[in-house]
This record gives sequence, structure tokens and C-alpha cells, in this order.
Amino acid sequence: MTTAPSARDRSGVVARLRAAGCVFAEDEARLLVASAATPAELAAMVERRVAGQPLEHVLGWAEFLGLRIAVDAGVFVPRRRTEFLAGQAIALARAGAVVLDLCCGSGAVGAALAATVPGIELYAVDIDAPAVRCARRNLAEAGGRVYRGDLYEPLPVTLRGRVDVLVANAPYVPTESIGLMPPEARLHEPRAALDGGPDGLDVLRRVAAAAPAWLAPAGHLLVETSARQAPATVEAVAAAGLVPRVVTAPERGATVVVATAAPPG
Repeated sequence: MTTAPSARDRSGVVARLRAAGCVFAEDEARLLVASAATPAELAAMVERRVAGQPLEHVLGWAEFLGLRIAVDAGVFVPRRRTEFLAGQAIALARAGAVVLDLCCGSGAVGAALAATVPGIELYAVDIDAPAVRCARRNLAEAGGRVYRGDLYEPLPVTLRGRVDVLVANAPYVPTESIGLMPPEARLHEPRAALDGGPDGLDVLRRVAAAAPAWLAPAGHLLVETSARQAPATVEAVAAAGLVPRVVTAPERGATVVVATAAPPG
């Protein structure tokens, strides 16, 4: 007969995590102990975490706007700051809206919209095969259609001109800054989810340039960026013919550019 991990196991886990440099060792230990069915499983999970794997990969899920989002090993981990991007999209999406989640990763943003806004028609795209498999699981209950490919390329042409809310958490880390990222990210997340090119905006420019062809009249494009990159992001969005504005949540370190297509007529 197997037994669940005990409080004594938890204290040992806290000590191991602290020794490994985990800042939130007690919180992480609580989650690991609650997730493990046996002491042997707990020990294996702790070994993975001590070796530097992201906690979310070890657990197999991440919390995002109160949802438990499945996150497989090797898949980009949804950031808490991106909850701000999702919240801005939720505020703009009406019931029954057509929503497109580009560079969707695990599908966390799309899942948050589907859980909050009734009856949305949800599409999602990512270039990374493991992310697409993960997003399909996370969006299945909402009826989300998830495609693998480069930005808009795999989408059905019937979607052109129909998207009410287009959300893109595209990579925006400058290439030369990848090496400065925490090992959890640069060693365990796909490079394509992080690397935004020389100034970090290569993918965002492509998202913005093609967005008007996919947006419905008065539809909205929302992209996450950094405070430093916001002016250049605004410039790229405006060059595509959209009307941009910048919204921020300094306490989260979150910056989002919201851009609107021309209204009908």
C-alpha cells in the first residue's frame, strides 16, 4: 500500500528547495506535496525542481486568472503579468465575439477569455508542436480550434475580416538579451517563444502588419510588450493603419498596446 507524502516530507522539501536557491520554497513545497501521490513521486518532482526545471513544468500546470492551465515540459510558461493582457482582452470582448489567440503557447489567454466571455468563437495558433498539443487540451472544453503554423498562415481564409479581438503574446525579448534570462526560461522554454529578433519586435511587427486583413471593422489587436519597447510597438501598429493606445500595470511590470481598426463606413 502506498501512502501520501506527509508534513514531515514537506519540511524536508522546503529545506532542499531553499538550498537550491528557490526564493518561494515554502509555497513551492506546498504545491509539490499536494501534487504528489506518493513519497517516491514527490522525491522525483523535487529532483526535477532542484535541477532547475520550472515549477510549472514539474507540476504540469500553471495558475492563470484563477484557472489551472496544463503546461507540459518544454512549453512556454504563462506569466502572471500576461493576466493583464488577458484582462484587457476580456474587457473588449462581447458575448459571441470571434477571438484569435496568436502565439498562444499553452492557450492560457484564450482559455481565460473563454471562461469569462460567453459563447466566444475561439481560434489559436502557435508554431511550436508541444505548445499546440497543450493548447488543444486547454481549449477543448471551450471548443477552441488550435492550429500549428507561422502566425496567420494556418488559419482558414474564412476567418479574414471577422476577428473581433486578436490577442498576441508574441516573443519580444531581444536576441542578445536571451542569455541574460533566468535559466528556467532560456534552458527549458522554446527559443521561438522568447526570441523577438535584434530589437525584440520582429514578430510583433509581422503580427501588426497583417492584422487589418483579419480584424473585423472596429476590431481590436492587443499585444504584450515592454515599457521600453512600447513607443516602437505603437509605431508599428500605427503603420499598419490601426489606432493604438498604451495601457500599463506597473505593479505587474505589464505593458499592453491596444489598437483598433477603423469602424464600419
